Amino acid sequence: MGSGAVKGQVRLTGIQRLGRGLAVLTLATIACCASDRLLLPGLAKVAVKPLRSSSVGEMGIDALRLQKAPYSLTGRKIAIGQVEIGRPGLFGIDKAVSKNQVMSPAQVFYQDTLARMNTADSHAQNVASIILSSAKLMRGVAPDARLYSSAAGTPKRYGQPEECLSAQHIALQNGGDVRAINFSFGEALRHDPRPKAQLDGNALLTQCVDWSSRVHNVLYVVAGNQGRGGISIPTDNYNGINVAFTTRIQDVFARVDFANLGDSAFGAVEGQESNVGPRRSIGLVAPGNEVSLVNPNGSVTTSSGTSFAAPHVTGTVALLQEYGDRQLRQSCKSGSGCSLPWTLDARRAEVMKAVLLNSTDKLKDQGDGLTLGMSRTILDKNNRTWTEADTSQNPKIPLHIQMGTGQLNAFRAYQQFSPGQWNPEHPIPAIGWDYRTIAAPDTPSPSLLTPAYRDYVFDKPLQQGSYVSITLAWNRLVELIDKNRTDRYELGDEFRDRGLNTLYLYLMRAEDNDPKRSIWSSISDVDSVQHIFHKVPATGRYKIRVQFMKRVNEPVQPYAIAWWSVPAR
Repeated sequence: MGSGAVKGQVRLTGIQRLGRGLAVLTLATIACCASDRLLLPGLAKVAVKPLRSSSVGEMGIDALRLQKAPYSLTGRKIAIGQVEIGRPGLFGIDKAVSKNQVMSPAQVFYQDTLARMNTADSHAQNVASIILSSAKLMRGVAPDARLYSSAAGTPKRYGQPEECLSAQHIALQNGGDVRAINFSFGEALRHDPRPKAQLDGNALLTQCVDWSSRVHNVLYVVAGNQGRGGISIPTDNYNGINVAFTTRIQDVFARVDFANLGDSAFGAVEGQESNVGPRRSIGLVAPGNEVSLVNPNGSVTTSSGTSFAAPHVTGTVALLQEYGDRQLRQSCKSGSGCSLPWTLDARRAEVMKAVLLNSTDKLKDQGDGLTLGMSRTILDKNNRTWTEADTSQNPKIPLHIQMGTGQLNAFRAYQQFSPGQWNPEHPIPAIGWDYRTIAAPDTPSPSLLTPAYRDYVFDKPLQQGSYVSITLAWNRLVELIDKNRTDRYELGDEFRDRGLNTLYLYLMRAEDNDPKRSIWSSISDVDSVQHIFHKVPATGRYKIRVQFMKRVNEPVQPYAIAWWSVPAR
């Protein structure tokens, strides 16, 4: 079932046509520029509730800034996906959207076949509108992206196998070049056919997400668990990003909403509403309380839920990938291959994951840049900041249990991504990212090109009292048991979990070589993400170390890393 819990009320947009040449303004249009009360000729006084601040604008994820010059990023030519129980409407096959031209998916499907006529779903339409809408009152994150959407089916006619089939079908669209897939739905654990099923990463749909993420190079963005025992599968995935949602404080999205579950302090049951063991599920948060959405008929409504937080992240991927492809056209035009700082690694799902997680808002910068220019302080349900939680005190816990690494900020994600890729063989700038491989320490003859650890040395001293943010991401290895040897999932197929290799992340002084002397570390043994957000104790030279600690499957592990620091002044 979908995760968006409706709390809002419908507001019609713009103009309602009343025959040839006649029209009346609707209350929503007037509300955007009126005060508390409005008097129209022939009508009694009407109380008007102003439209809330846009979740896509500066009070939310600040994506509208990227759509304007000089950035001009709207997701052009970037393919992204959507899988839900239903699917949004498409002009030409759905009468419900025949008069609504504010958004248009590239193609819609029913599982792995073309969609049937007049079967559009309002929830899927609402979710898609956060990405695609071009309406003036509700502009989406990436209105020019190419959205491929598949409906998994009606509750009596589908399950995790059909959902996996739908996800695979979307991942193969656009010539197999789909950069992110949005999941604003999930499976209840009680419907899982496994005996004594738990959120241990082994549900079929969860394994499918982790397999597809690696094989198809696509970032899965999953609406976080919401509601007691609710849509918990596949929130126990490793290779995607799970998204919780925030609400407004004085019109600014800045606090985790109480409707999110997963924190044992709020009654979540381990293995049912949260992952088994210490591994945490939420990667980041995004606006989701009373956000504006577009219905199939073009009207604008407001609603709340993780369903509507996730597409903010998916749309942001489209903006970043448009920028990356723009840079690649320059870097790769010589015909002799791509050169740093822009190679095809910019399209890696792990790179997008590291960039998004590392560029979130945590603590509002005071104007001196020491807090990396963050736009606001994000609070959990207890009104505590990220640095007041166990996450900042225990190196074995990389993610805050309620907010992950913080709140999505699309403009900061652009700032994180735009410096490009940097090789650890040379000094690195204050902000950047990389995609590379590392070898297990027990590899018989490790290649010099693939050592057991890699050091990234900053080219300039770092400023005392400033924060350093570093995120490391890599994939769990899930393989398809391909009975028919088609290299594709088919109904009846299963997956094999080969586990997760363990990588550690350290912030060290440049002259040190022993990780035990590190300034700070992220050394979780259960997560596929490591994250450091730590103050620099003294102005000086520093480096980042990525180290392969424990081999569980393959001897060589690809990874992505993103960093953000402040040079000494």
